[in-house]
Amino acid sequence: VQLVESGGGLVQAGGSVQLSCEASGRTDTIYAMAWFRQAPGKEREFVGLISSRGGSSHIRDSVKERFTISRDNAKPAIYLQMNNLKPEDTAVYYCASRPEWNNDYDSWGQGTQVTVSS
Repeated sequence: VQLVESGGGLVQAGGSVQLSCEASGRTDTIYAMAWFRQAPGKEREFVGLISSRGGSSHIRDSVKERFTISRDNAKPAIYLQMNNLKPEDTAVYYCASRPEWNNDYDSWGQGTQVTVSS
């Protein structure tokens, strides 16, 4: 599976950005897709996930009032809508996927930078 993110950039605090992640290759093996982020000097952290079968989703508590994850199985692709952005949301955002038989995310995109200015 290959994943390509897009949609990052520079945005002012309070603004919105939508990230996209398009999958290719053996997409029939994808069980779930997720977003992670890594801020400068910090460890990578989970942001949210969405199932490819059934559509259940989960967003980390710290951003769930502002972020929404969605999918388009026809492409297939997932999206991360981020509203009311804060400077602490500045990070490289990564898309990842995993098959049903692996609890670890084993396919990763190259990442897209989101910078929120105050």
